[in-house]
Amino acid sequence: MAVCLLSAFAIAAGVAQGLPSVTTGAAALVSVTMIACAPLFAAIERKAEGSHAVCVLVVLAAIVLPMACAGYALASWVSEGLPWQWAAATLLCINAASALLFKARIASLFFAKIASWAGFAVIVPDILTIAALTGAAIALALIARFQWAISERHRLEREARERVAARAEDILRSFEETGQGWFWEIDRRGLITYISPKVALALGKSADALCGRPLSEIFHSDAGTKDAERTLSFHLSVRSAFRDVELRAATDSEERWWALTGRPVYDFYNNFCGFRGHGTDLTEQRRSEQQVSRLAHFDSLTGLANRVQMSQVLEQILAAPSARERACAVLMLDLDRFKQVNDTLGHPAGDALLKQVAQRLERVIDGAGRCGRLGGDEFEVIVPGQQDRTTLGHIAREIIAALSQPYSVQGQSVVIGASVGIALAPEHGSTSEELIRNVDLALYAAKDAGRGVYRFFAENLHAAAEERAELEQDLRDAMVRGELELHYQPVVCAATEKIVGFEALMRWNHPTRGWLSPARFVPIAEDAGLIDRLGQWVLRTACADLARWPTPIRCAVNISALQFANPEFPNIVANALAHSGATPSRLELEITESVFLNDSAGTEAMFAALKRVGVRLALDDFGTGYSSLGYLKKAPFDKIKIDRSFVQGATDQDSRNGAIIASITSLAEALHMETTAEGVETLDELELVRLLGCSHVQGHIYFEPMVADDAAVLAAGNLVVQPDSDRARSARAHRQNLLRRVVVMENGARHDATLRNISESGAMIDGLWNMPAGCEVQIELCPGQIVTGKVRWARENRAGVEFRDPLKRRADGSIEALVPPRGQGAPSAGHLPGVSKAVNSRRSGVFFKHGN
Repeated sequence: MAVCLLSAFAIAAGVAQGLPSVTTGAAALVSVTMIACAPLFAAIERKAEGSHAVCVLVVLAAIVLPMACAGYALASWVSEGLPWQWAAATLLCINAASALLFKARIASLFFAKIASWAGFAVIVPDILTIAALTGAAIALALIARFQWAISERHRLEREARERVAARAEDILRSFEETGQGWFWEIDRRGLITYISPKVALALGKSADALCGRPLSEIFHSDAGTKDAERTLSFHLSVRSAFRDVELRAATDSEERWWALTGRPVYDFYNNFCGFRGHGTDLTEQRRSEQQVSRLAHFDSLTGLANRVQMSQVLEQILAAPSARERACAVLMLDLDRFKQVNDTLGHPAGDALLKQVAQRLERVIDGAGRCGRLGGDEFEVIVPGQQDRTTLGHIAREIIAALSQPYSVQGQSVVIGASVGIALAPEHGSTSEELIRNVDLALYAAKDAGRGVYRFFAENLHAAAEERAELEQDLRDAMVRGELELHYQPVVCAATEKIVGFEALMRWNHPTRGWLSPARFVPIAEDAGLIDRLGQWVLRTACADLARWPTPIRCAVNISALQFANPEFPNIVANALAHSGATPSRLELEITESVFLNDSAGTEAMFAALKRVGVRLALDDFGTGYSSLGYLKKAPFDKIKIDRSFVQGATDQDSRNGAIIASITSLAEALHMETTAEGVETLDELELVRLLGCSHVQGHIYFEPMVADDAAVLAAGNLVVQPDSDRARSARAHRQNLLRRVVVMENGARHDATLRNISESGAMIDGLWNMPAGCEVQIELCPGQIVTGKVRWARENRAGVEFRDPLKRRADGSIEALVPPRGQGAPSAGHLPGVSKAVNSRRSGVFFKHGN
C-alpha cells in the first residue's frame, strides 16, 4: 500500500510539472510513512490481545491519519496546479487499493474512504463540498454496511462449516478411539496415504511410519486367511467396492481380526485416485463366537468334550467308509459316592473334584482316545480302532485305579470310586444311539456287581435292565402298599449266651419274586433317590418295635452313606425316638466306613450331633472297605462289627482270617469298644470267635432273622440261648466234649495236655503254650494209640488240631484210631504210618462215643 501511494504521488508530480509546496509534500510524506508502518501497528494490535482502546488508536494511526493526509495532499496539490481529474482518479485508485486490503475489516475500510475524501473539505470548505462529502459518507456507509452484512454472512457460514467439520472430525476421532472402527486410504499404487493412529498404535507403529507402505503389510498372512487375501487382492485389482473382508491383523502381541470395507475413489475428471474405506475390529466378536462354539461342544467346568461333541465324534467314526475305520470302543464311567461329596462338602467342592477327575482321566487315556463329560458325574471315553477286550479291560482297570486314589478338595481328603461299562462297535451296535444304550446297560451291570469294576455289554443285560426298571417301579409301589417288612436277628453275648439285642434287617415280600434281601433292592433305592424315604421308614418301624421290648434289649439299624450325608439326619433319628418313646441309648446305628471317604469336618459334626441325641454307634463291616485306624480315633464308636467274610473260613487250613479277627478284637478291647462277629454258622466258628475275644455273636448258629412278633416273644422270654446243633451239624463233624489227659509230641518234644473235645476230623487241646499254627504234631490218645495232625489255630494255651487222616466212627458210636499194621511194631514219635485198630474201653481203656 505504501509503495502504491508513493508511486501515485510521483506520477502526480510528473503530471503537475513541478514539485508541490512544502505543506503538500509534508502531508504526502506523512501519509506514505504512516502506511509503511502498518505492519508495526498490526503487531501492536496483536500484542494488545483485542484491547478496544489500542484498536481505536491503531485505526487512527494506521488508517484514518494516513488516508486523511493523502486526501489533503492531493486536494492541496490541485490548488497548486495539479489537474483535478488526475487527483480524483488517484484518490479513487487509493480507495480501490484500500478496499482490497480492508475487505475483511469493513469498519476500517469505511474510515479509510471517509478520511481520504475529507481532505477536500479542508481545502474547499464550502457548503457544496461538505454536502458532497456527507453524501459520499452516507453512500460509503451504506456500501460498508452492505459489505459488512455480506462479510458477516460469509463469516457465519464459514464458522458453521468449521463447526460441522470440527464436529465430524471429533465424532470420527471418538469413533476411532473406541477401537471398534478406523479409516484408511491408499493411492492408485496401493500405498497407504492415511490410516487411523489407533490402528497404527495397535500394529506397534506410528501412522506416519505406515504411510507409503503397501496395505497388505498391516495384515498377517497364514493358511487361515488365504481366501480373504485373494478376495481383497481381486477387488483392488479390478477397482471394485468390497465389504467386510475378514483379515488377521499383523500384531505381535495378541491375535486381532479386522473386517475391511472400501470403495474406489475418482477425481473430478474421473481419474482413479485409489481406495478409501474403513475397518472394524472383530476380535471380541470372534472371541465370543469361539466361546459360544466352545460352550456348545465342550464342558465349561472340566474342558472336556460335552455330550454333543462326543456324539459327533462317535457318529463320524461310525460313518467312516471302511469297516476297519468304523471299529471303536465306548467306555462309560460313573463316579461312585460322588453325590455324598456334593451333599457333605457342597457343590463347589464337587466341581473341584470333577476337574481333578477329568485331569486324571485324560492322563490315563493319553491320546489313545477322546474323553468327554456327559453331565453330572458321568464321563465317556471313545477309543477308535480298538476291539481287543484284553487291552480295553486293562484301560478300564487303569481308569478305576486312577480315579479311586484319594483327592485333596478344599483341604479335605476325599475318596471316591468309578464303575465302567464297555461296548464295542460294530459288535454291540452300528449306530451311536444303539451303542450308547448298550454301554449304559454295561455300566449298570458294573454298578450292580458291586461298583469299582468294569463290565462289557452282553445281550442278557437287556433283560437285566428291564428287570431293574421293573423292580424300581415295584419298589415304589411296595412302599406305598406297605409290602416292606423288618425282620430281626438276635445278637448274643459270647460269654453268657444271652440275647442282648436284635439287628433290624429289611425284607421285601415281592408279589411274584418272593422274599428279596436288601442287597437286591437297596442299590436300586439309592439310584432312584428313594433311600431317604426308605431309611426313615426303617427308623420309625424299628423304634416302634424297640419300644415294645424289655428295657435291656437294644436294636441295631443299618444306615446308608446317603442317609448319613443328610444334614437333617440327627433330627430324623430324634423324631423317630420321640414318636416311639424308646430310650435313645437302646438304639444302635450301624454305619459303614464309606461315610469317612470325604474325611470332612462335616462327618465329625454329624457324629457329635448323633451322640448328643444319645444313640449308640457301631462301625459296620470293619475291614472290608477303606479301613483306617483314623476312623476309630475320630468317631465315638461303641462297637465294631466284624464282617462275615472274615468269620466264614476262619477255621480253614492256611486261613489268615483268625489273625485278622484277633487283631480287631484286641484293638476294640484297647479302645473300650464291643465287638460283634457276624455270620457265625458253625460250632468251629463260634468257638473260634469266642476264643479270639469277640464280645458278641450274630448268625445262623443261634437264630435266623425272624419277624417282629417272633422277636417280641423271644425278647420277653428266657434270653439265654444255645447254639442250634441241627444247623451246626451240617457245617462240621459232631464233636464230643470231654476232659482227658493226652500227650502231644512236636519235633521230638513231649507236652502234657488236656483233650477238650474230639471228632472224626480234629480235636481241641488245652495246655499247648506258644504252639505255632501250621506245625505238625502227634497226639497219643492212650498208650500205643497215636494220630498225626496239624495245628490250624492257636491262642495262648489252646489249639485246634486237624487230623491228617480222618478217624472213623463205628455204628455203636465208638471212634476207630489209625495205628500201624500188624507186624510193624509200635509206632515211633517221628514216623506214624497208620493202620486201623478199634479204640474202645474194653481193649485200650479209651472209648469215645456220641453223647458222652
